[in-house]
Amino acid sequence: MNYLTELWIMRTIVLPAIDVLLLSFIIYKGYQILVQTRAVQLVRGAAFIGVTYAAAYIFELRTLLWLINLLAPSLVIGILIIFQPELRKIFTRIGQGRLLTIGAGSKPYQVDSVISAAEILSYRRRGALMVFVRSVGLKNIVETGTRIDAELSSALLLTIFGHDTALHDGAVTIDGDKILAAGCFLPLSEQLDVRRSFGTRHRAALGLVEETDAVVLVVSEESGAISLAYDASLYYDLTPDEARKRLQDLLGAGSTQPISEAEEVNAFEL
Repeated sequence: MNYLTELWIMRTIVLPAIDVLLLSFIIYKGYQILVQTRAVQLVRGAAFIGVTYAAAYIFELRTLLWLINLLAPSLVIGILIIFQPELRKIFTRIGQGRLLTIGAGSKPYQVDSVISAAEILSYRRRGALMVFVRSVGLKNIVETGTRIDAELSSALLLTIFGHDTALHDGAVTIDGDKILAAGCFLPLSEQLDVRRSFGTRHRAALGLVEETDAVVLVVSEESGAISLAYDASLYYDLTPDEARKRLQDLLGAGSTQPISEAEEVNAFEL
């Protein structure tokens, strides 16, 4: 096979195949971002305007073309203003994409300790909000609470949420095997179709995962339901085993320190 043949194969087969694969990947990732940021309305509006313009151009509807061309700058500005939250979330998702993270290893999250505490809080009908940091830092969230910088354990989580302490109503922020802060404030969800039965904790969990890649575990004070929020969605009323498996998959780490019998006994006694 001579040089010209190789060059012909490269230009006619290999490069077009790479082009198609890259385009398919970009379209797929774009679809994921749109779904996760609830920006489908933005796409529908743009598609409607595009179809209307195409129809006016094909059928030579000059008045409609003149009107669209006249209003086009105003429409663009209006879209940017109306869909500003969705656009901000789209660019946030692009910026926090895991493809841009190099050499990020798994953090030693102690999932079993968290699930053990969540089970006890669920049984006692004590509300809880636990935020797990992933690739995007949450310094602005941590700064709204009280710094703890303590080792993660079921006993400490139950101390925070099991009684009416000053830190009970906020969220704890967990990074690896450390509880960074407690009593943190989270942004509330801007979604209009959130179930009315959801309280402030669920709306706060959903609001945070709409803007970041964090994972939030919620224990309902009213029903005791254990839920997980991630990727702009809320998964309500999971069993402890389901919550444990999802957390392990999402955080890329299982339990690194099995809960000792002494710690589990102490946790139930709190």
